[in-house]
Amino acid sequence: MDDLETLIEKLVAQLGYELVDFETINGGQLLRIYIDKDGLVNIEDCTTVSNHVNNVLSVETDFDYERLEVSSPGLDRVIKKLKDFDRFKGQQAKIKTRFAIGNRKNFKGTLSGIKGEMIMIKTEDELLEIDFENIDKARLDPNY
Repeated sequence: MDDLETLIEKLVAQLGYELVDFETINGGQLLRIYIDKDGLVNIEDCTTVSNHVNNVLSVETDFDYERLEVSSPGLDRVIKKLKDFDRFKGQQAKIKTRFAIGNRKNFKGTLSGIKGEMIMIKTEDELLEIDFENIDKARLDPNY
């Protein structure tokens, strides 16, 4: 699956988009791709990426799938890359860690950037440094 994700990331980048997330569901029968770009992702962007990825996968790989979905990551997008924790500095986020920090695994606060491999997040109580390797899940938490 890592090779497939690497291929899809390359294909998406060739079109000028960023691969935000990639998942396979039902044993790979459904491929779901989340893309981003400067500005808003629209239906034409999703169609362009879908057509390109579908064409390349059907010709150049033997990966069997039934359906491909391409969409924007949404306002509550996942944060998977170290650089994105700095990119979204100043925005609200939720972070779940693999291992407890103190007696907690769930944190909510304002992203304050990165320091080396550490994610900085300002909670109500303190400024925390969380090792990037300890992050299980993270996503933006927009105020509606």
